Amino acid sequence: MKTGKQGTTGAGSSLRDSARRLLPLAWPVFVGQVSVLAFATVDTVLVARFAATDLAALAVGAAAYITVFIGFMGVILALSPIVGQLHGAGRDHDAGAQVHQALWLAFALAALGSTLLLFPAPFLALARAGPEVADKVRGYLTALAFSLPASLMFTVYRGFNTAVSRPKAVMVLQVSGLALKIPLSTALVFGVPALGLPALGVVGCGIATAIAMWAQAIAGYTVLRRDPFYRRFAIFGRGLDRPHGASLRALAKLGLPMGATILVEVTGFSFMALFISRLGTTPVAGHQLAANLVTLMFMLPLGLASASSTLVAQRLGAGDLRDAHRLGWHGLQIGLLVAALLGTAVFVLREPILRLYTHDAEVIAAALPLVAWVALFHVADAAHTIASFVLRAHKIATAPLVVYVLALWGVGLGGGYALAFHAPAWVPAALRGAPGFWLAATIGLVVSGVLMTALLAWVLRQQRTA
Repeated sequence: MKTGKQGTTGAGSSLRDSARRLLPLAWPVFVGQVSVLAFATVDTVLVARFAATDLAALAVGAAAYITVFIGFMGVILALSPIVGQLHGAGRDHDAGAQVHQALWLAFALAALGSTLLLFPAPFLALARAGPEVADKVRGYLTALAFSLPASLMFTVYRGFNTAVSRPKAVMVLQVSGLALKIPLSTALVFGVPALGLPALGVVGCGIATAIAMWAQAIAGYTVLRRDPFYRRFAIFGRGLDRPHGASLRALAKLGLPMGATILVEVTGFSFMALFISRLGTTPVAGHQLAANLVTLMFMLPLGLASASSTLVAQRLGAGDLRDAHRLGWHGLQIGLLVAALLGTAVFVLREPILRLYTHDAEVIAAALPLVAWVALFHVADAAHTIASFVLRAHKIATAPLVVYVLALWGVGLGGGYALAFHAPAWVPAALRGAPGFWLAATIGLVVSGVLMTALLAWVLRQQRTA
């Protein structure tokens, strides 16, 4: 492919041509991330059939873990746009050196994150969990504290491979981790009396996750060391590089706002579980099912966002600004179309889909009003996610953070709290409690989607003018 500063390229300019370039990178990310989400889905299904108390503990514990892990993961994933631009510019040795610096960052964040998970009192106070639920949450998070270092190291593997257009190498290990996780969780949740293994409930889910994640991390190291593809990057053979101040500062400069942005997005949603848990076991169990469903749907635009970011970063590194702009904008258009189709289908089939999770009529009844917002929720979610990923490829992360704080925390979480617990008398009962949180979250996502799309359009216009 011919490239240059003026944007000459062998690729066509149509939406179909962009789709042909994006989809080979998007579908492995989709499959891999569905496998990651299936970790939580498997736990939700198993624990829902074990005990309602354990399901409530899973909702609170998962919200706490996601709050810690996702924010730190976002910091480490600053590796992707940096490596993507270096790889696009043909500087593969420099790209490989970034892996060492990202690992140092992962080690530091793992030490902090595991400490937070081992002492979860702030999360329990926020959720106002009862003694029985709190004990189960502590056991679950203790297991995940040992899982976190492996998860963050695997994030380095994931971020690097995504940046060099090797998402299948990540997908294979994620699917393999799921294949290990399913029988482990089943055995540990329900026990195996013949082997003398007691039923551990939600704590068994945490232990199974820790085992699966360490297996993935070890496998990732093995692939990087033995696969001939990675020799050009010279990642291994000289031991672990010492921390390099300039490289770590570059990762932190981009990674901290990226991590904070992802943290705002996740906490804007996961804190809903903590607040909704104050309403009782059944409302939070219904929220857990609805949350798991929309998160599963989110994996599709996430795959397109990742593919768009990867190709945009590589084209920017190669100096092909025109092609980078085209790919980013087309990725957003494709994502919105797919999200609209999927959101509508799930809305129509929402009741039979929820019955796949549980046969508890009360929990299904609690989840149905929440899923009613799914179509608009999903389209808005796709818009702001893809736009933010494309902006990251341009190394723009601070402005999206401001948008996320205002829309997702201010409108979404703040508005939801007001509707759920302090709604005026004129607000219908159907929009109070958990449904109030979901209504506000949907409005917040719409605001974020519109602002992020406008920000992306403005950035591209400014670059073309320059």
